[in-house]
Amino acid sequence: MTVVVTTSPGFAKQGPVAELIAEKGWELIRCADTSLPDGGVSAHIGRADYLVVGLVPVTPATLEGASNLKAVLKHGVGVDNIDIPACTAAGLPVCNTPAANADAVAELAVGLMFSMARFIPQGHASVTSGGWDRRVGSQLGGKTLGIVGLGNIGKRLAKLARGLGMTVVANDMYPDEAFAREHGVTMMSLDEVLAVSDYVSLHVFGGKDNAALMNRETIGQMKPGARLINLARGEVVDLDAVAEALESGQLGGVAIDAYVSEPPSTDHPVFSHANAVFTPHSGADTREAVENVGKMVIEDISTFLEGGMPQRCLNARDL
Repeated sequence: MTVVVTTSPGFAKQGPVAELIAEKGWELIRCADTSLPDGGVSAHIGRADYLVVGLVPVTPATLEGASNLKAVLKHGVGVDNIDIPACTAAGLPVCNTPAANADAVAELAVGLMFSMARFIPQGHASVTSGGWDRRVGSQLGGKTLGIVGLGNIGKRLAKLARGLGMTVVANDMYPDEAFAREHGVTMMSLDEVLAVSDYVSLHVFGGKDNAALMNRETIGQMKPGARLINLARGEVVDLDAVAEALESGQLGGVAIDAYVSEPPSTDHPVFSHANAVFTPHSGADTREAVENVGKMVIEDISTFLEGGMPQRCLNARDL
């Protein structure tokens, strides 16, 4: 029997993906105990044929005793929590699911822009507490959205924003000039994007290369009163700098979906600021996206079982 161990709380939880696994006769072991550093993987890794990764890191220690393991698959896109060189050294292919949740994340980015523009969380809190605090907001049409990371998610967001009448500018290390021309997106340096944008939405990978990408200096380059959205990784944003900028008015608002530690400690002053909006790393949490990601994972495991190599394998050339 094929044994699949997962650290993703959402993988094959219900619906067609769970039915597919049942039909295939695979044994699924879920290791998502947040009280354990590895979610409980160490107790089962010796039996695992395939490891489906959520937010729990895959390190060399994770692979110790993984005598049956044949591949590591990310239930999502970002693989910054997977030590790919360690997997490669162990002869393990690493796959992810690019674009499967792009629509979901991009739509949440739009929702967060509306939340900040129209003070939706504050209005909700006012009404439910017996108040009637009507705040004058602003419209998104005519504003400039700066997208940092014009990958699958950034591209989908650009299309949505253009549909709302926004001007879209973007920065990317490997710009898709053809897409930019077709959809009216102006490619700029990061400094230029920050200087002209009313909203800045982050869609870059995590890891040391992007750690504290938004810090005191870069936030200081933003338009006074602009708003910042982080749907990337927690380490991409310096929360101390964000809290200071909110307090000074340099930032008119911030919306955060990803954190260095999850769930985060809410002792940090940013969590008590009236113009901050928080979601529990739920950018990809739609039924459609979870189903898409799950089906792609199952498809890749099936390819491995048939003796093939999935096209989504990230380290195939190094194995």
